[in-house]
Amino acid sequence: MDRQQSQTHPINVEVAYALPEKQVILPLQVMPGTTLEEAIHLSEILKQFPQINLEESKFGIFGKLAKKDTVLHDGDRVEIYRPLIADPKAVRKQRAAEGKQMRRGGGSAPKAKAVDSGEA
Repeated sequence: MDRQQSQTHPINVEVAYALPEKQVILPLQVMPGTTLEEAIHLSEILKQFPQINLEESKFGIFGKLAKKDTVLHDGDRVEIYRPLIADPKAVRKQRAAEGKQMRRGGGSAPKAKAVDSGEA
């Protein structure tokens, strides 16, 4: 197939969105040159999840952040990310502090002594 023919045949992409209780991946055929934002609209995922705000949401292709005007390639999976509920740095800091408290209060078990087996 030459380059001109490949420009007229649709490519296969997916549009994905996940909530804690539900994940959706919609397969879609689009024309070459279709952008990430166009694929989202063509998939009609916004009808299933009207809470998606395209102005505030972040997007990616296979886990890598991408802009709405990114041109898709055959096999791409467009991912729509939900906003973070908690700041990851604050959560890590809190977990680290809790871990230190647990170690401090770990009790006062005596250290094991080395036993000489008498072999030389």
